[in-house]
Amino acid sequence: MFKTLIVEDNPAFRQSLCAMLCGQFPFMEVAEAGNGEDALRQIETRAPDLVFVDIKLPGKNGLDLTGSIKSGHAGIVIVILTGHDLPEYREAAFASGADHFLSKASATEADILALVRRVLSDRPTAH
Repeated sequence: MFKTLIVEDNPAFRQSLCAMLCGQFPFMEVAEAGNGEDALRQIETRAPDLVFVDIKLPGKNGLDLTGSIKSGHAGIVIVILTGHDLPEYREAAFASGADHFLSKASATEADILALVRRVLSDRPTAH
């Protein structure tokens, strides 16, 4: 079972991404978190393979969260998915350990699904 966690404080966006992933990848278990603290708890209990992280989160921001996740779980693939598509955000995302960066404004459903397929194909446990 491939596990994904969506860390996003906008419930509508979080739920639409969840529905899209579940619809395309029925073998994928998708969990949701609305903030960094909940995300860290779920990472310890669920051990996801892939985490989508928004930069702007209540409490711990997505960049700090990414660094925390990578420091304890280097194998988790992290995708920063944010509305803040500026070069300095991209640089900060990769500096914090993110594996991928997508803009909510320009990434299409096809872009997101293609990225997930690439991640799945790179994993030895891909279905």
